[in-house]
Amino acid sequence: MQASVQSGPLDSLEQWDDDVKSRYKEGREEADFRDFSKAPPGVREFYRLNHTHQTHEFAKAKAREYGALTRSKMGIWEAMEYLNTLVDDSDPDTDLSQIEHNLQTAEALRRDGEPRWMILTGLIHDLGKVLWLYGEPQWAVVGDTFPTGCAWSDKIVHHEFFRDNPDAGVAEYQTPEGVYEPGGGISQVAMSWGHDEYLYLVTRDYLPEPAQYIVRYHSFYPAHRERAYGHLMNDRDREMFEWVRKFNPYDLYSKGHAKPDAVALRPYYEELIAEYFPGRIAW
Repeated sequence: MQASVQSGPLDSLEQWDDDVKSRYKEGREEADFRDFSKAPPGVREFYRLNHTHQTHEFAKAKAREYGALTRSKMGIWEAMEYLNTLVDDSDPDTDLSQIEHNLQTAEALRRDGEPRWMILTGLIHDLGKVLWLYGEPQWAVVGDTFPTGCAWSDKIVHHEFFRDNPDAGVAEYQTPEGVYEPGGGISQVAMSWGHDEYLYLVTRDYLPEPAQYIVRYHSFYPAHRERAYGHLMNDRDREMFEWVRKFNPYDLYSKGHAKPDAVALRPYYEELIAEYFPGRIAW
């Protein structure tokens, strides 16, 4: 299924993934990646909705709601198969399933001899997208993430749409530090709500610290790509964000590679999953 040219929001989460895939093909220069000027109008509308509705109170409320981990109990591979129901099976030759993208990322890390915990992180990093299957709107599932409760960096994609966010009228939120302590650490920050933050809440008790940072901040492009929000970070954050930056090319640039054989690879990854996770965990 190809992303349609439209002025309204995207019709489905698959359309978002199709657009991402179209911008992350093999054979392109790195400078060509994340060129939102070439994205279909629906992506622009997505960010308008995201930047309008992702308020400080919304982000905190969603973290409280989902942080209770009362939605379900699933194993990691079970969650991957559940998320796979997002795929439009009518066009399997052009769409990558969620499992295939996760395996592409993990296999790229594996080929390069990265640590086993990092290979596992590549496998699971997008599983928070099950939020879409829980009924959350796209603007609360995918897209670049950013801090709430402080001034929005002009490095955020489609920064102009924050003019319609109710927090724009809250003076306390419109300073660089906002409600946070300078240098107090990024963990104090209420990030915009989406699949990154949700999966962090689900998996944080099972993963080593660098993996937790990758899961939580892999969509935080204003920080790990543009180096914004350094004034909120502490030294530990700066050290851990080097892992996030190392992971990012595997997430983006693996999208054009050949489809992995999920059936053949499953035994290896189920063994890897079992090193870190019990059979079922709370979601």
